[in-house]
Amino acid sequence: MDEVPAGCLKVFLQRDYSEGMAVKFERGFPRELEGRILREQFEQTIDHINSLYRQAEDLTCASCCEGCFACLTSYIFLCCMKTHYEKKTKEARDYIDEQNDTIYRPKNLYIVDPMLRGLRVIELYY
Repeated sequence: MDEVPAGCLKVFLQRDYSEGMAVKFERGFPRELEGRILREQFEQTIDHINSLYRQAEDLTCASCCEGCFACLTSYIFLCCMKTHYEKKTKEARDYIDEQNDTIYRPKNLYIVDPMLRGLRVIELYY
């Protein structure tokens, strides 16, 4: 969604820095959404988004090898292949799109991909 119709209201879920700098969003249910969506559905969506970003930032042997190989190839390797982080953020974007299509849009709600907001907030329109 590139343009939001005039008159839409917004709700913001801020980043949760209680566990450090890892990408994690608050999962508190905004009172503006009461009666619009079930709390359990909303929390499940936020938990899954948090899980995908946690997986994207996990330091694994594969991600270390990916970084070393990129360095050894003068980063030309990155032109030919997507990184683990890029794959997981795309998975998060696809998940948000799927949730919007199946759960949120039918209830006149819309979740904006947090990557478009610099991973600072999850923005919801209603």
